[in-house]
Amino acid sequence: MKLQMHSIHFTADQKLLDFIQKKVDKLETYYDKIVDGEVFMRLNNTGVDNKTIEIKLNVPGVNVFAKEKASTFEKATDLTVENLRRQIKKVKEKEMDKVKDKEKV
Repeated sequence: MKLQMHSIHFTADQKLLDFIQKKVDKLETYYDKIVDGEVFMRLNNTGVDNKTIEIKLNVPGVNVFAKEKASTFEKATDLTVENLRRQIKKVKEKEMDKVKDKEKV
């Protein structure tokens, strides 16, 4: 899946970008119709949980978005991807319900 990565207030190293790409690519196992996405990595100045990850995925008919804060970008990515996984499963279930309803008619 094609992801546009944006790092805000810092320069992300390739290892972090590869980690995020790998985690988001796993979402395609739940729903293979994901078109593309955008990732925003922010370094905040306050608090212990000063790293924020925002991921927006383009799925036909809907955009899926999640945002999480954590002490590391890896933890924030894991939390965000888990949130997206739940949302994607709901989108897929709704699509399957529509297909079943059409078959009944």
